[in-house]
Amino acid sequence: MKILCIGHVAYDITIPLDNFPIENTKNRVEDRVECGGGPASNAAYLLGKWGMEVYIAGVIGNDEYGRKIKKEFEDVGVKTTYLELNSEHQTTSSFIIANKENGSRTVFTYRPSTVKMKPINLNFEPDIILIDGQEVEVSKEVLGKYPNAISIIDAGRPKPEIIELSKMVNYTVCSKEFAETVTEMKIDYERPNTLIELYKKMESIFKNNIVVTLESKGALYKYQNQAKIMPSIKVKALDSTGAGDLFHGAFTYGIAKNMPYEEIIKLSNVTGALSVTRIGGRFSAPNKEEVKNVYHDFE
Repeated sequence: MKILCIGHVAYDITIPLDNFPIENTKNRVEDRVECGGGPASNAAYLLGKWGMEVYIAGVIGNDEYGRKIKKEFEDVGVKTTYLELNSEHQTTSSFIIANKENGSRTVFTYRPSTVKMKPINLNFEPDIILIDGQEVEVSKEVLGKYPNAISIIDAGRPKPEIIELSKMVNYTVCSKEFAETVTEMKIDYERPNTLIELYKKMESIFKNNIVVTLESKGALYKYQNQAKIMPSIKVKALDSTGAGDLFHGAFTYGIAKNMPYEEIIKLSNVTGALSVTRIGGRFSAPNKEEVKNVYHDFE
């Protein structure tokens, strides 16, 4: 199976702190973690690490950060043929505060609006296309050109262009924020009917397969015509950066391997949960053996 991941490619600099800093104070830090980042990028990295044939398509600057990102991909076998090195722009940078007390992360991303990926001409036919909505025009073009490919979107932010792309794919795998904003409904875990109604509204809007990630609560999905929650595993969270990205990478892996649907959701939950126990989005990607230790049916 040939997998194409299209989207945001960034360089992350993460500062882990014991708790969130107080405004207007100076703070001395003892550590920082640097690695590539971005939703589709982190998913591609995981897929390469797990031995899949995967290509990344996105844009980076022809600079130090860009070269580091390219090497990270190549070190795990991700093919960078369609990773555009653009000398006119700097590589997108994300600066992240990881609050180790509760595992939350606060992200500041610098990406000028002028940064835009050029059209691509693939020399292969992808079996699966994973997009994150960053490279809108390229994503539309590829989805239109390869209608037989299984298509998945990592729908994080509820922006109009991401909502539009979500109507063009087979699987909308979205954040709780995305689902609540699009449906104009709020999830109340004490009232299960709110989950069912939100899921129905999502189906009516997108008319495809829906998965809503619920962070520590797991994932909302539909199986045998019933909306269900697959619970996550309990872990001590240090940094939630990239957890959703790696959920999508594992989800794509499960689709590629033709795993039973509920096993795919379980695999994705486990992968995302394990990632929050480490600092740094990409570096938190677990290997297959680590996942097997938790999910014994995983091959």
